[in-house]
Amino acid sequence: MERCAFLHFSMNTFTGKEWGYGDEDPALFHPTAFDADAIVSVLKAGGLRGAILTCKHHDGFCLWPTRTTEHSVRHSRWRDGRGDVVKEIADAARSHDMRFGVYLSPWDRNSALYGKPEYVEMYRAQLRELLTDYGPIFEVWHDGANGGDGYYGGAREKRLIDKRTYYDWPRTWEMVRSLQPDAVIFSDVGPDIRWVGNESGYAGETCWATYDPVGEDGGPAAPGYVREKEGETGHRQGSHWMPAECDVSIRPGWFWHAEENAQVKTPAQLVDLYYKSTGRGASLLLNVPPDRRGLLHENDVASLRRFGELIEATFATNLAAGGKMAALIRGNDPAFSPGNLIDGDRNTYWTTDDSVTTPEVVMEFDRPVTFNVIRLREAIRLGQRVEAFELDHWDTRAWKRFAQGTSIGSCRLLRTPESVTTTKVRLRITKSPVCPALCEFGLYREPGTA
Repeated sequence: MERCAFLHFSMNTFTGKEWGYGDEDPALFHPTAFDADAIVSVLKAGGLRGAILTCKHHDGFCLWPTRTTEHSVRHSRWRDGRGDVVKEIADAARSHDMRFGVYLSPWDRNSALYGKPEYVEMYRAQLRELLTDYGPIFEVWHDGANGGDGYYGGAREKRLIDKRTYYDWPRTWEMVRSLQPDAVIFSDVGPDIRWVGNESGYAGETCWATYDPVGEDGGPAAPGYVREKEGETGHRQGSHWMPAECDVSIRPGWFWHAEENAQVKTPAQLVDLYYKSTGRGASLLLNVPPDRRGLLHENDVASLRRFGELIEATFATNLAAGGKMAALIRGNDPAFSPGNLIDGDRNTYWTTDDSVTTPEVVMEFDRPVTFNVIRLREAIRLGQRVEAFELDHWDTRAWKRFAQGTSIGSCRLLRTPESVTTTKVRLRITKSPVCPALCEFGLYREPGTA
């Protein structure tokens, strides 16, 4: 999917906090003009392909009329207590052909049960409601923040839990599998996709989809208890297929705050984040928080729309599609032709014989082409193979290197400092433990560049 939306919207939107304490009056939740369709239509215009809603943040306030707690929209003034934010966002997402996902904080600073075994059953009950009442779910998001000061039903104390054992995550994940078998599960430790280890929206320059999470002490890892920095690169020899997801907010904070209206990331900054996340084989999860009206702020809307326009314009035309391709082919079989790199079909790919691990592809044009973006994709069903590559262009009399990289994965994007104009481009695989298998070699031009 490559890029999706995060929607941080809850009690914090109305209190001005980032992490609510749990003692907030449900009546404070009162968006004056909530419009799920308006929110999702902007996300769609920004090119985002799914939306994950913070159904419950750390303060424990639930955006749906849950049967597990009184701390929910049922006791708010919004829609006279008969509203359901989760349902409206889920329905709007599907009406715009976008997927819907749920964020359910494992921490609950409101519940008197938190820290006790009964809370884990309550948490699973909440998750069961979300996974059975709102249609297909594409992602289930588990935050690593859990344990600390809270209201806890009036106790107003600090409660710490053993993050490695308290939640019994394997049982919870089994429930997710049974209720939503097509959903991917996100946390610091996966099991399907991993946190990239920062909230700045970038993956490592080298980023492997394989990963073996390690706890802070070198032992078993758990959500909220992991060596975070290793998530940026993953592990080349990792035994779990666990691609990275890069979460970042369009604003300094995760929730909407009026004082941040002038600090929204620019379209150029969002494009840069796209190249450093999706363009490094990870996925971008961009948070765009609704305001107290229940709408996206005009500044966020303008930036997100322009971001979507820039990405769409850049990748609208693959300039390589008109080139003639030359390369060694596996078994001389046309099914593995280098022409597969420019056919627009990610199910076809170019590959070589097993013994050829450092091949090259030459792309030649009848007339000069000008580009400044290169996109490479591996045939990811066959794994992540390439460890290093270089790109050259023909400079009148000789080849001249203009870019290089390491990992490729499902998508690798490179931007050149200056546009390249040439009649020939060469991709050289310089390191790979086995024969490479690539499904795209594309050349593109960002709008407004010479």
